[in-house]
Amino acid sequence: MAFGTQDDTDDVMNEINMTPLVDVMLVLLIIFIITVPVMKHSVNIDLPRATNEAQDAKPETMRLTVDAQGSYYINEAPIDDKELAPRMQIAAAQNPQPELHIRGDKAVRYERVAQAMATAQVSGLRKIGFITEPDTP
Repeated sequence: MAFGTQDDTDDVMNEINMTPLVDVMLVLLIIFIITVPVMKHSVNIDLPRATNEAQDAKPETMRLTVDAQGSYYINEAPIDDKELAPRMQIAAAQNPQPELHIRGDKAVRYERVAQAMATAQVSGLRKIGFITEPDTP
């Protein structure tokens, strides 16, 4: 009596059985389909309405020019030394506070520019900048 060779009965399966994996995935899918609508129901509240637009309130720019003779100009309008401090105090009281851009002639004495800066500081202006020409080669 010859029985079959041992190679015929002890073959190893080289493939994964996909049926149990598909069954588990279908059960998980059904569970998620049932639980997601339940999670969406929550306490009903009436939320306030608000706009999501960014408010872009740019401060205006106050240009102070000192010419070669030492005269002051605010936004290209001539101004006396006595009127400079009150104008800067008015600008410092604005909300948002304007930026002060100082343009000084290269031939003017530094003393005139320093006086304008000191007046701006005493008046309460916080943002002071200098305007220069770019150096061209």
